[in-house]
Amino acid sequence: MKGSVIIIGPAHPLRGGLATFDQRLATEFIREGYDCPIYSFSLQYPSFLFPGTTQYTTEPPPAGLTIHSRINSVNPLNWYNVGEELRRLRPELIVVRYWLPFMGPALGTILRRVRRNRFTRIIAITDNVLPHERRPGDVPFTRYFLKSCDAFITMSEKVMSDLRLFQKTRPARQVTHPLYDNFGEPISREVARGYLRMHSPAGLSAMAGNPTTTGQSPVNLPSGPSPGTPPTINDTDKIILFFGFIRKYKGLDILLEAMADKRIRAAGIKLLVAGEFYEEAAAYREQIDRLGIADLLILRTDFIPDSEVKYYLCAADAVVQPYRNATQSGVTPLAYHFEKPMIVSNVGGLPALVPHEKVGLVAEPTPVALADAILRFFQLGGGYFIDNLRREKEKYSWSRLVDTILELSRT
Repeated sequence: MKGSVIIIGPAHPLRGGLATFDQRLATEFIREGYDCPIYSFSLQYPSFLFPGTTQYTTEPPPAGLTIHSRINSVNPLNWYNVGEELRRLRPELIVVRYWLPFMGPALGTILRRVRRNRFTRIIAITDNVLPHERRPGDVPFTRYFLKSCDAFITMSEKVMSDLRLFQKTRPARQVTHPLYDNFGEPISREVARGYLRMHSPAGLSAMAGNPTTTGQSPVNLPSGPSPGTPPTINDTDKIILFFGFIRKYKGLDILLEAMADKRIRAAGIKLLVAGEFYEEAAAYREQIDRLGIADLLILRTDFIPDSEVKYYLCAADAVVQPYRNATQSGVTPLAYHFEKPMIVSNVGGLPALVPHEKVGLVAEPTPVALADAILRFFQLGGGYFIDNLRREKEKYSWSRLVDTILELSRT
């Protein structure tokens, strides 16, 4: 065994991209000869702060990993106890995820206790330094956390720039977000669409049965297919995909406006939306009604379990990320893994991750510009991008991330 590394961050039975990332990173450390347990959360978010339906997955735990659900994000006594436990364990390295200022007090306090052993190096993977949606306390909570770390990893120039507003001298490296290669190998478009036809719930045709985030009654589309009607996704359809949880900054409303462009309807293009609402769904329902585009939409507005991710990515011709703002996106490495061209907004770190007219298209975050880009994609065809996609994806290596973390730990 080369040594001991502990990852602090979400993991099973918590769900979502952060948990997936942490588990895949732990797997890579183990593959390279390190002992690497994960210290996750017994309570990640109080229920009144969590915008989705549930924080937990029903899928089995990942094989070969040790996960300790120890951290309570709102209990200072717990922070002290976990910090003391980790201090006594004396791992050579702690890799801690930071994605939200709300976590700053808990994680910052734990790490301050660890540092008292004067042995463990602490590397933070900073997904965000300043959040997409600002709240009181963001700056002091972030500053408190960052002061507890020895060095930093970022995955976009934007986050590195934000980091340097707080930490001007401590070591930091920027790496490319590795591929999510743990969702299975790519499958054919026909197989993926066949699976969705056979296994999709009513929610794939309509937002029926999906509660809003404010506890109101289930949302139903004002027009279009009725609940229980099989989704209209055929092998010959032109399908673009919006994937991931739905929040304002991700720009689904902009994409819906683009779908109302007469040229989109004339071209026979449909939008598959796969992801859970993390905000009030009624505004989207009203927008769909106003635009009259229900027949162009295939909606699965539940959480997508890991076992089904490949079917949505492989069923699509292209992935669209119409974000208003972005640092990096976990959807991008997913698209690379499944070799799907991307149409992304010209914001944040997205253009650097998606070279224009090589692995996809970059457009301004406006309905007209997005519609133009969608039409341009189908004019070029998916095959136009495939060689560049395969070359570019070679940069997205988990071993490269591990090597960078280890280099930083020695500085």
